[in-house]
Amino acid sequence: MKEITFTADKKIKVIAELASYLDSLDVGKQYVITVEEKKKKRSLDANAYCWELLGKLASRLHESKTEIYRSYIKEIGGNSELVCVKNEAAERLCSAWERNGIGWLTDTFKSKLEGCTNVILYYGSSVYDQGQMNRLINLIVQDCEIFGIETKDPEELERLVKEWGCE
Repeated sequence: MKEITFTADKKIKVIAELASYLDSLDVGKQYVITVEEKKKKRSLDANAYCWELLGKLASRLHESKTEIYRSYIKEIGGNSELVCVKNEAAERLCSAWERNGIGWLTDTFKSKLEGCTNVILYYGSSVYDQGQMNRLINLIVQDCEIFGIETKDPEELERLVKEWGCE
């Protein structure tokens, strides 16, 4: 796979680089070219802090930090898709989706359409934007405060989330 990074004002340079790359491809095979906006990489600090707090909650509650994390995923909102699939495809879809990571969850319920199942596909935090990450961390912080677990001050939390940088 070849990645070419460019700005819209450098079209001629991009065309030349792309043409050079295309010359190296196997004749007769089909290829896909995708152009998307480059986004700033997310801060691992927010993610690391999230898992640090989850570890403290897990210790206090005597539960798995993975299970605690998964319970929050379904609560933050704006991080799921609802799809309707044939009954025989639902289990395969859920299994494939959940292989994306520990926060990639599914729920199923009967569809009004005969022979179909509704599947809610929850995205894990690795693809969250700033707002979603903010809601996730705030939920975790609220529970930490309930259980007397020390957290960063609000200004530091805001800085961590702003560095998430996925907007």
